[in-house]
Amino acid sequence: MAHAHHTPRAPDAGLGLAARAAFTLLPVAALAWVLGLLSHYDLPIQARWAWVPSAGIELAFYIDGLSALMLLMITGVGTAVFVYAGGYLAGHPQQGRLYGLLSLFMAAMIGCVTADNLITLFVFWELTSLVSFLLVGFHHEDAASRKSAQQALLVTGTGGLALLAGFILLGQAMGTTSISTIVAQLPQMPASPTLTAALVLMLVGAFTKSAQFPFHFWLPNAMSAPTPVSAYLHSATMVKLGVYLLARFDPGFGEWALWEWALKAAGSLTAAWGMVLALRERDLKRILAWSTVATLGTLVTLVGLRGEGATVAVGALLLAHALYKAPLFFVAGNIDHGTGTRVIDRLGNLRHAMPWTAAAALLAGASMAGMPMSFGYIAKDVILAAKGGDEVFAFARAANTVFGAIAVAVAAVAAIRVFWRHPGSNETPEAHEGGWALVLPPLALAGLGIVLGVFPYVVQDLIAEASVAMTPGTEAVVVALALEIGPSLLSLAVTLAVGLTVFFFWDPLHRLFERVAVRVGPIGMASQYERGLRAIPTVAAAATRWLQHGRLPGYGVAMLAVLTTALGTVLLVGGAAWVWPDWTPPGWGFGGACALIALGAVLALFQHDRLVLLLAAGLVGFGSGVVFLFAGAPDVAFTQFVVESVFVIVVASVLMKLRRRGLGHGLDAPQPTALRAAVAVGFGAVVALWLLVSVAVPFDASLSQFFAQRSVPDAQGRNVVNVILVDFRALDTLGEITVVMLSLLAAWPLLRAIGGQPGAMRQQMPQGTRGGAAP
Repeated sequence: MAHAHHTPRAPDAGLGLAARAAFTLLPVAALAWVLGLLSHYDLPIQARWAWVPSAGIELAFYIDGLSALMLLMITGVGTAVFVYAGGYLAGHPQQGRLYGLLSLFMAAMIGCVTADNLITLFVFWELTSLVSFLLVGFHHEDAASRKSAQQALLVTGTGGLALLAGFILLGQAMGTTSISTIVAQLPQMPASPTLTAALVLMLVGAFTKSAQFPFHFWLPNAMSAPTPVSAYLHSATMVKLGVYLLARFDPGFGEWALWEWALKAAGSLTAAWGMVLALRERDLKRILAWSTVATLGTLVTLVGLRGEGATVAVGALLLAHALYKAPLFFVAGNIDHGTGTRVIDRLGNLRHAMPWTAAAALLAGASMAGMPMSFGYIAKDVILAAKGGDEVFAFARAANTVFGAIAVAVAAVAAIRVFWRHPGSNETPEAHEGGWALVLPPLALAGLGIVLGVFPYVVQDLIAEASVAMTPGTEAVVVALALEIGPSLLSLAVTLAVGLTVFFFWDPLHRLFERVAVRVGPIGMASQYERGLRAIPTVAAAATRWLQHGRLPGYGVAMLAVLTTALGTVLLVGGAAWVWPDWTPPGWGFGGACALIALGAVLALFQHDRLVLLLAAGLVGFGSGVVFLFAGAPDVAFTQFVVESVFVIVVASVLMKLRRRGLGHGLDAPQPTALRAAVAVGFGAVVALWLLVSVAVPFDASLSQFFAQRSVPDAQGRNVVNVILVDFRALDTLGEITVVMLSLLAAWPLLRAIGGQPGAMRQQMPQGTRGGAAP
C-alpha cells in the first residue's frame, strides 16, 4: 500500500523563504568548502587533534580520492535535497525540524567519510543511524512511520555494535586505531583469529548499513520517510556508507579469501534478489528502493573484485547512481505531491500535467538504463569490463545480467509508464506540476548525469583518484571514460531487449510472483524479523519466570554456578601455565580454624531450627576470624569477631522474640539437592585451586620493601604494621573502626535491655515460658 505523506499546506505554519534560504546555504557552503580544498591542496589531505591520548584516540581526518568523491556527492546532492525540501514541505509546521536533522545528518556523513580513526569513524557512523531514525520517523504520528524507523534503527544499530566490536579487535591486533596506518600494514599481517573475528564483525556492520542480504529488507520499508529524506539518505549517501567502509579497508583485507568471496557472494545475491523483488511492488518509491538495494549489491561485488578496472567501476557507479537515483526519488515525490498517490496502477499519461517532472524522469531514466550519451552508460561499460574477468564466478555475471535488465525495466516504469502510457480508466485528472523548488533539483541532477555522459573527462581525474585510493601502490592511471563504439553496445542491446520485455510484461510477472508468494508463505527476512520481534516478549516472560522466581536459595545457587563457571573457565584456559606450591604442613592453629569452619558448614546443612542454624553458621564466621588471626591480620580478626558476635546476638534476639510469639520455630527450606551440593563442592574446589595457583606465584616483595623504607621518613614510625594502619591505610582503618562502632551501637539496646531491665523482660515473656513463680 502506498499513501501520500505530504501534509496539506498551511502557509502560516512553515518556514519563510528567508529561513529556507538560510538552511540551503549550509550545503552550498559545504560544497564550496570541498571544492576549495580539492582545488588548493593535493590529495591526500590530513589533519589530526588529540582527543583521548591515553587510549590512543584522535580526531584524525584524511581526505583522499575516495573521500573526495563521497564528499562531492554528500554536499552536491545535499544542496539539491535542501532546495527540494523547501518546496516539498512548504507550509509544514515541522519543516524547521527536517532542515535541522538533515543538516546534522550531512555533518555526520562528512565526518564518516573523512575520519582516519576507528573510534572517530564509529561515533559519526552511529550518529548517522540515530539521525536517520528521526528522519525515517519524521511523520511520528503515523504508526507505519514509527515502525519503519524502529526497524531501520534496530538493524543498522545492531550492525553498529558489531562494527564497534570489530574496530576494537582490529585496533588491538594492529596496535593502533589509525585507519590509514592499519590499511597500510594489514597486507603484511599474518592471519589470526583476532583479525578474522574483526573482519567478520566489520562485514556485518557494513552489510547492515548498505542493506546487503540478509539485512536488505529494512531499506524499502524506510520509504515511509519524506521524499527528500529518501533521496538523500537512501540513494546517495547513508546506504553507501557500508560500501565506503568496504572500499576503505579493501586494500588491507583484499587478499583474504574470506573477504573477497563474502563480498562477491553477498553482493551478487543482493543485486539479483533486489531486482526480482522490485517486480512485486506497485509503489513507485518502493520499486526505486529495491533497485537501490540491487545497486548496492553490485557495488559490494565490485569492491570484492580484484584489479584497477573494478575500482574504477566502483567510483563510476557511485557517482552515476547518485545522479540518476536521487532525481528519480524526486520524481516519485513530485508525483505523490501532485496526484496524492505513488501506486503505478493509478497513474498514467502525466506528461501533460507534469511536463518538467516528465523531462527529469526521462533524463534520469536514460542514465539508469545505461543509454548512450549518459553517465550511466559509462558506468555500465566499466562494470561490464570489470565483471568480464576470469576470476568472477558465473553467478556474479548472471546477477549483473538480471540487474542490468530489470534496471532498464524500472527506469521505464518511472520514466515512461507513468508519464507516457495511458493505463485505462485510472488516469489522474487532478495531477499538477509543483513549483520551481520541486522541479529544478531533479532536472539539475539528471541533466548533470547527461552532461557527464557527453563530457566524461570532467570527472575523469576524480574517479582516477578514487580508484588509486582503493588500489594503493599503483601508478595514478588515466581512466579512459570516453564513449566507445564496441562490445558495450552489443551488451547494451541485449540488456535493453531483455529489460523492455520485462517492462512490457511487468504486470503479468507481478501477478505471477504474488501467486508464488501466497503459496510459499512468508519466508523472507522481513517476516523472520517480525517473528523475532514478536518472540522477544515471550522469551523475556519465560526467562523472567525461570530466573526471577522469588526464592533466595535459587538465586544463590545461580550466582554461585555462574561464578564457578567463570573462574573454572579461566583456570582451564591457563591450565598449561599452572604452578603448584610446595606442600607445607599447616600449624595447629590454622588447622584448627579450618576444622572449625568445616564443622560449622556441615552442621548448618542438617539443621531445621533457625536458632541452631544461626549458631552453627556462626562457627564459620568465628573460624574465619581465627584464620585471620593466625595469618598475621589481628585487626581483621578483631573486626570479624566483633561483627560476627553482634550479628549472632541481634539475629538470635529477633528469633527468640519470634519464638515467644509462637513463630520462627522450624525451617521450611527443602533438603539439600544434588544440584546445590554439586554447585557448593564445585565452587569450593575452584576457589581452592585459585588459592593454590595464587600461592605458587613467586612473592613480590616490592610492596614490603616500600613500606619498610618509607615508614620512618614519611610517618616517623618504626612499627611498620601500625604505620600502615594509621598512615598509609588510614581510610581503611577508619572504615574498620566505623564498622566496630556501628556494631556496638546496634547491639547496645539489646545489651541494655537484657542487663538493665530483667524484670521488664520477664514481664513481657508469656506465662508458659517463665521458670518458677514471680518474685
